[in-house]
Amino acid sequence: MADLRRALPDRALPLALTVVAVGVPVIFLAIFFLAPTANLVGRGFLDSAGSLDLSGFIQVLGRPRTWRVVWQTVWMATAATVLSVAISLPSAWILYRRVFPLRGAIRGIVAVPFVLPSVVVGVAFRSLFIESGPLGSWGLDGTHTAIIIGMVFFNYSLAVRTIGNMWVRLDPKMEEAAAALGAGPLRVFFTVTLPRLMPAFASAAAVIFLFCATSFGLVLILGGTRTQTVETEIYFLTSSLLDLRSASVLSIVQLIVIALALWMGSLARSAGAATQKMRTDLAPQPLKRADIPALVATLVPVLVLLVAPMGMLVWRSLHRSGQITLANYQDLFNADATKFLQTSVVSSTVRSVEIALIAMVTAVVIGGLVAIVITRRPRTRAGKAALKVLDGLFMLPLGVSAVTVGFGFLITLNRPPLDLRGSFWLIPMAQAMVAIPLVVRVVSPVLASIDPRQKEVAGVLGAGPLRTLFAVEGPYAVRSLSIAAAFAFSMSLGEFGATSFLARPANPTLPVAIYRLISQPGATEQGMALAASVLLAVLAGSVMAIVEAAADRSSRIGTSVKLVEGM
Repeated sequence: MADLRRALPDRALPLALTVVAVGVPVIFLAIFFLAPTANLVGRGFLDSAGSLDLSGFIQVLGRPRTWRVVWQTVWMATAATVLSVAISLPSAWILYRRVFPLRGAIRGIVAVPFVLPSVVVGVAFRSLFIESGPLGSWGLDGTHTAIIIGMVFFNYSLAVRTIGNMWVRLDPKMEEAAAALGAGPLRVFFTVTLPRLMPAFASAAAVIFLFCATSFGLVLILGGTRTQTVETEIYFLTSSLLDLRSASVLSIVQLIVIALALWMGSLARSAGAATQKMRTDLAPQPLKRADIPALVATLVPVLVLLVAPMGMLVWRSLHRSGQITLANYQDLFNADATKFLQTSVVSSTVRSVEIALIAMVTAVVIGGLVAIVITRRPRTRAGKAALKVLDGLFMLPLGVSAVTVGFGFLITLNRPPLDLRGSFWLIPMAQAMVAIPLVVRVVSPVLASIDPRQKEVAGVLGAGPLRTLFAVEGPYAVRSLSIAAAFAFSMSLGEFGATSFLARPANPTLPVAIYRLISQPGATEQGMALAASVLLAVLAGSVMAIVEAAADRSSRIGTSVKLVEGM
């Protein structure tokens, strides 16, 4: 701590604040992430006596089922990644390089999936693909294809944002030079533009693969018992077979696969980004006749992939047994509407909101402190290295799935001095741990972009380091923290992976309640699941609308784009 303090420049934080800003987040990370993850990994390498024992790896990796599950996870994630990036290309061009009526509305629609809970998307697509649904004759219910389509729904938005935000900043001089030498539009695109976009492709592909490989609720709802991925297999081994050793080994395998994917994406992104010349003064141009095919290629996925499933979800939520009715929504208030829930869905909603608020506040406080520290400008190599280590530590949860976090909580925080098995605080702490990296990635680029001369002027006028922090950086931090808080709240509200391990039957969160309902065949349960999914989507979508409005008012604050660019 002292070395870190001495490494900071003259306008560094006061010592007491430095201790708090570094110590509190590190202690939180150690208790709620490092210890559970280390315990989980240890169970794969050690026996009950604490001795090195690799028999668990030999046993688990020797099963044909294990390799079948790993292969299904990898190939479905790869297919969804390729499709997401491919269909996002024309959308990135149209929505970021061209101006036309309704462009803002379309961008808003494209942004919504970024915060929709996985159980909502699973229920929405299942309502399309089940036998009684409009696409029931296609035979997609429970298939790999249905899961891949759901994954593309989620990650199309991410790919559009990542590629579009780089495309709009590419210096057009190289394309203009190629055109002047006689190259046609297609040749210019494939030989000049596309290679320059590779860093964005690599960044988007790495993050999308991560999200697809760790997709849990979507696979559980759309795949049922017919499709198993590493995530659902860990859940099955833990909840049904109580085979914690095998689940730990699979979690380690998952960590390795995800780490390799992120490392490869980082290498590709770094190799291409070093040669790029970016500009921030390029304004989008009016739509041209040559852009019509790209516009059509944008509208089709927006309508078919994004609007149709959510519209069908709302429509079917108003039906029960073939009749239009509000019974599905009325039953959300009734604790006795179904025997599969011990409380009403509205009560579960209130509990979810309470948990999300606590998780949001925790994530904003911890993530905000980390962002303040890592955006200092050290003078020494040791100081710079220390801040990089701190930044890297708090990005670790991005490479660990929520299921693994929940599993780690389950096997670690179950004995003194931290026996939280029956505590209300267990779930919000798990959700906060998942959201903290997002907060850091939203806030830190904003603080890092502040002109240091503003701090110098404040110092010349007599302001101390603490007053400078609040007077100069404070307004920027408040705006970015409000956006980060909205994202953290939305993420916590719909979190299902970790919560599925930790929620008790008597007090389920809204996503857990939806999963329990949709898993039952009765018309009442199915209808309530649809109505509850609409309720959850409205809550999450409202948060997204607030975030987008805030982002429009403050162009210096990058919302989810900053998150993606920082990965």
